[in-house]
Amino acid sequence: MYAIGERINGMFRAVGAAIREQNPEPIQELAKAQLDAGAQALDVNVGPTAEDPVAAMAWLVKAIREVTEASLAIDTTKPDVMKKGLELAGPGSIMNSTKGQQEQLDIFIPMAMEHEATLIALTIDENGVPRDANGRGEIALRVVAAAMEKGLDPSRVMIDAVILPVNVTQSTPGQVLETIRNIKVLSDPPPKTVLGLSNVSQGTMQRELINRTYLVMALAAGLDAAIGDVLDTDLMDAMITAELLMDRAVYADDFLKAYRASVQA
Repeated sequence: MYAIGERINGMFRAVGAAIREQNPEPIQELAKAQLDAGAQALDVNVGPTAEDPVAAMAWLVKAIREVTEASLAIDTTKPDVMKKGLELAGPGSIMNSTKGQQEQLDIFIPMAMEHEATLIALTIDENGVPRDANGRGEIALRVVAAAMEKGLDPSRVMIDAVILPVNVTQSTPGQVLETIRNIKVLSDPPPKTVLGLSNVSQGTMQRELINRTYLVMALAAGLDAAIGDVLDTDLMDAMITAELLMDRAVYADDFLKAYRASVQA
């Protein structure tokens, strides 16, 4: 699974303070710690409080690029902020994210092609988040069709089936798993699937347990990538073990250590 570290986000108090004070040290330490923990990419979000989000994104990406060339997921709904982040992050970046509304796809798909980026698209449209897998699948199909029409290969599209907190809507986790399975037959090659994993446990008392259990279930359903807390060792160990049991890695007694060494190589 492609693991994207979620922690460089201005919604976290320490990150927000570092952005406001333009103090790169906490950002760079988080970048290195997440990569050491097994992240293959880093989500980058300036948060909701930045006075000038374009300038804040520019500063944030530059700070990260001083310590790593790892892929960055530029996390914003604002086209000007996204464009600035992609310009500085370079080819191979991820755009997190657009909704499955035509007017947004018309903006973000050409941007993905221009900057050689992968596009994350949420299964949300003008009517919000669908209640079931069929509704999510219809939006995913529209996204894939729009990408193909504009020349963006489906393999560079990631569909996020939008997991909601289990304590708010308990039927959603199962509907999302069904959506992940269905997305695999939308096209050839199919789009990738991704989840903002931590949303499933938002507001619950057992966040870590819910996150790692659901991640293993989603992997078994075909999940390709997740944005989550890679600093949670139990979460990452569960992911690595699930990949092993699904025959995606060769067994060794020290398979946890071997995985982390292969990612850091």
